[in-house]
Amino acid sequence: MHKRSVAGTIFDIGNITVLAVIALLTLFPFLHIVAGSLASAKEVLASKFILFPKEFSLEAYRFIFSENTLLRSLLITIYITVVGTLINMAMTLLMAYPLSRNVKGKRTIMLLVVFTLLFSGGIIPSFLVVKSLGLLNTYGSLWLPGAINSFYMIILINFFKQLPVEFEESAKMDGCNDPLLLWKIVIPLSLPAMATFSLFYSVSHWNTFFSALLYINDSHKWPIQILLRQIVIMSSGGIGDASFAAEASYVVPPQTVKMAVIVVATLPIIMIYPFLQKHFAKGVLLGSIKG
Repeated sequence: MHKRSVAGTIFDIGNITVLAVIALLTLFPFLHIVAGSLASAKEVLASKFILFPKEFSLEAYRFIFSENTLLRSLLITIYITVVGTLINMAMTLLMAYPLSRNVKGKRTIMLLVVFTLLFSGGIIPSFLVVKSLGLLNTYGSLWLPGAINSFYMIILINFFKQLPVEFEESAKMDGCNDPLLLWKIVIPLSLPAMATFSLFYSVSHWNTFFSALLYINDSHKWPIQILLRQIVIMSSGGIGDASFAAEASYVVPPQTVKMAVIVVATLPIIMIYPFLQKHFAKGVLLGSIKG
């Protein structure tokens, strides 16, 4: 059995210690948010930083769920995330797979794809395009303009290039056409990469804020991030459009309301992350390392 040197052991201990400290530092803000949302109104007003509440209270959660506004926004965000991710993955796959093979115009298309990585039309031209297509105040404005992420697509192209060619050749000899080949052979072999980019796309849709702020004017169609913004504005004494503005100063402190909404908005995506985390390194590295 190989025995580690003293220098190697010291390095491992130091490395683990530094990483543990960094992990704790990143965890503290979230623990503060969770603890603050569960603390009593008196404790929140008396203390600036809470890690472990002395008096537990669910008043903030009862308050934000007393109206259907938050629940509706949460369901809208789930809908936007699920449908948007399906559109993203379908469009990315359908473009990445042909470009990983020898198709006509491949070089020109790839130059256009790389061009979008460096330059964009800007906010006003994008808004005018969305408006001219009749997508304002619809969820299509959140899905279609960013249906394909060029960076993810390039990594997926490299991933497809590394798949064993023998599988495709034998499938074609058995009479398998390209769409069936993609569905039966390529996609099953690409599950790690697909799981990785599905989560990337999902997180992007879940956190969608600026696009929704630009394109969605109907407050009944707002995702949860926009509603969170309204609650922050209302709690800070600004002019907002939150449905519970009239009750906020009497039921629970505004800080507790904000913390509770942040927990509700963040928890679902955090719960999904551990199930797909193991695919991250494998999915991304296989598409970026040649050989």
